Amino acid sequence: MNIKSLGFDPDYHILVTGGSGFIGSNLCEVLLKNGNKVTCLDNFATGKKENISHLFSNPKFKLIEGDIRNLEDCHKSCLGIDFVLHQAALGSVPRSINDPITSNAANISGFLNMLVAARDSKVRRFIYAASSSTYGDSKNMPKVEEVIGKPLSPYAITKFVNELYADIFSKTYGVETIGLRYFNVFGRKQDPNGAYAAVIPKFVMQFMRYESPVINGDGSYSRDFTYIDNVLEMNVRAMIAKEKNAINTVYNVAYGERTDLNKLTQLIKEVLSEFDEKIAEIPVNYGSPRKGDVPHSLASIDKARQLLGYDPQYDIKSGLREAVNWYWKHLK
Repeated sequence: MNIKSLGFDPDYHILVTGGSGFIGSNLCEVLLKNGNKVTCLDNFATGKKENISHLFSNPKFKLIEGDIRNLEDCHKSCLGIDFVLHQAALGSVPRSINDPITSNAANISGFLNMLVAARDSKVRRFIYAASSSTYGDSKNMPKVEEVIGKPLSPYAITKFVNELYADIFSKTYGVETIGLRYFNVFGRKQDPNGAYAAVIPKFVMQFMRYESPVINGDGSYSRDFTYIDNVLEMNVRAMIAKEKNAINTVYNVAYGERTDLNKLTQLIKEVLSEFDEKIAEIPVNYGSPRKGDVPHSLASIDKARQLLGYDPQYDIKSGLREAVNWYWKHLK
């Protein structure tokens, strides 16, 4: 993605927390290509050094190995920073159910530390990764930013609390904040391995190994799958937003269409079959639904279109094609 077309000033210094992770490392890359100075704060709990190792030789890139749960690390990383893109968190609903204490420490205490450090360093704006999980048990479709339900997991609680803290810091301390509620982001560099791997990279890797993936439930659950470049666009648009009513609020980050897991699996097989015809014949297995999972998720992106000029370029099919091409090239 070329963010020069959006007119983002290359003189700004950006802090990306969780910058070695899936979304964070992509943000680091696109900002450096724009000419910006980028500082990455990460403890590599879930991120990978290899995601950013090719950036180490860039004089405009700086890595701070630290933990957002440590206020001193947060203060150090915010010195001289214009914008904070806070991506650091412990994701995954199942992870939070298995270990709510650690998720709470990283996602709430760590988030608060970063807000305090951003306030003290007088950064221009604090933009943070919120989550579609905040909609909880709301039955409304599509999901509209101002209407949410009760959280269905510890992870969802932590992301909702982030929004509450951001709102309070805006009103109490004058910190400009924008929350981006990500909807099932996928794309290059997303880890296909581990117990908490997201469905798309996990299924892609399993098909490439001629393994049958397991769909949780009957495959009718649906999601608004969102390609990484749409997310990069939204982060930049959140930084350049100037209208008062566009700031100190939250936005859905999605494409605005939903795909059920059966359809998703079929699309993955179709794209992979262009590389290897045998993949088309691999069967799919079904298991029990996961605890805390929301049955359906679909975002309204009207608010982002109207206030930020958001115009996502990748739907599920075009995004999958890009993602699968990357996985085939790098992981096969």
